[in-house]
Amino acid sequence: MSARLSGAVRTGSKEAISTRLPFPVPRAVAIGEGEPAPCASGDTKHSVPTAGRPATPPGPPEPGLSEPGAILVDAGYRRRRLGGSDHGEGAVVRHSSGDHALDPGGYDAELRRHEPVLRRACGVRLHDHVLDIGCGTGRTTRAAARAARAGGALGVDISASAIGRARELARAEGLGNVAFEHADAQVHRFPRGRFDLAASRFGTMFFDDPVAAFANVGQALRPAGRLVMMVWQPAERNEWEVAVRRSLAGAEERVAADEGPDAFSLGDPPTVRRVLDEAGFTDIAFTGVHEPVYYGPDVEAALGWVRRFASTGAALERLDPAGAARAIERLRETLAAHLADDGVWFDSSAWLVTARRP
Repeated sequence: MSARLSGAVRTGSKEAISTRLPFPVPRAVAIGEGEPAPCASGDTKHSVPTAGRPATPPGPPEPGLSEPGAILVDAGYRRRRLGGSDHGEGAVVRHSSGDHALDPGGYDAELRRHEPVLRRACGVRLHDHVLDIGCGTGRTTRAAARAARAGGALGVDISASAIGRARELARAEGLGNVAFEHADAQVHRFPRGRFDLAASRFGTMFFDDPVAAFANVGQALRPAGRLVMMVWQPAERNEWEVAVRRSLAGAEERVAADEGPDAFSLGDPPTVRRVLDEAGFTDIAFTGVHEPVYYGPDVEAALGWVRRFASTGAALERLDPAGAARAIERLRETLAAHLADDGVWFDSSAWLVTARRP
């Protein structure tokens, strides 16, 4: 997974769902139909205060997201057809923003162990204005708005269908301090100095020009405004990546390296530090996060989820029918080996990256 997405965009306008948002919402930058586009990504045990693995059995995301200070800003996935358009049904790119939440529970369930860590790091306050980069269908943007009751939240995502669904859900909840825009965070004209926090969960790894993208996000922050994002550590430290790739390659087939977007592009701290420094950020820090990812309650559910990954589909397409069948069977066996009483789990390693605008 080495190549990044291209930055082709065209301008356009999209309505916001809220007319009462306490900050102006600029015009959106729409993504050209069929064009790939960027979206908002010492190995030590994570040490965020009180942010350990949840003591309760895995289940739906905690209702505490609606409480002040309890916020997770979610970046999600971006689906795309292997042939082009990122609109409509398609494979799931690991991990960029978009339509993943149109499938109830898949993405949020996968990263349920990461939620408390990022939520505590964000610590949204009552009067905060929050920028949710890669908001998907907006569950976490709405949570930010509920936490920042005297402030507001703006969610942006490159998926038109996800943004449409986000607006519907916000209308249904009657939230007046939230808005959503179909926009590319790398080039979108955010209001300057408007936000207290810009945050993302695995949604900042695919920018075509990371320095320009983070500089654009930074100018939207107020002085001393915070950036909080979670990104994957290098691929070899992530069991889910290693296990799936080995299953698809096996001993007989030689699967070519994925030429799609690089989910691990922000896995090297010196590189990320340089990017953020050049983008104008300071107080850059990294905290290791080691929590498992959840792929489903049983093997067949997990297999269905993994087969929707763009990298999985691309690998299978490069094999002949017999080779693809063998790869799928190996993948099924790998998933079965990771089945516990509470579902299919794989180890993962991520960085919690924090920084400030001077």
